[in-house]
Amino acid sequence: MKKRKNLFERFSNWATHATGSSAAFIIATSTVIIWAVSGPIFNYSETWQLVINTGTTIVTFLMVFLIQKSQNKDSKAIHLKLNELIASHEGTSNRMVNLEDLSEEELDQLAKFYAHVAKLALQESDLTCTHSIDAAKENHAFKMKARKERHDASDDNRTDKTD
Repeated sequence: MKKRKNLFERFSNWATHATGSSAAFIIATSTVIIWAVSGPIFNYSETWQLVINTGTTIVTFLMVFLIQKSQNKDSKAIHLKLNELIASHEGTSNRMVNLEDLSEEELDQLAKFYAHVAKLALQESDLTCTHSIDAAKENHAFKMKARKERHDASDDNRTDKTD
């Protein structure tokens, strides 16, 4: 399954790991301290200020792309993992696969639906109850009916034993 990564991918992974480390933070902090301490040596000149401004601008510019690449990769991996969970579970709706391709309006409509499902869930005492997007109301009614039948059956059993 592991495929050889191209040079940019390897560099990107290394740079993401390196820049997110404690050592990178210490180096950045040390650079700022050295720059600040060197101020009197350079009489706080415009060149002295330009050095830190240019350096931080370049680093920030490059880091934006590095962070975005890392987030895109993480996001894609998370989507694929969630898609696998959705596709592999019998009770879930396969409509949920690739939701990221829907419009904002369609996502808002789904959010409203799940707000309704959450209201239904509040009526249930079992936290493990779930609802598919395709059959939430039917599932809810079925589960409540089955729970009532179980409850009635247990009441009948208690009545039979006391008779």
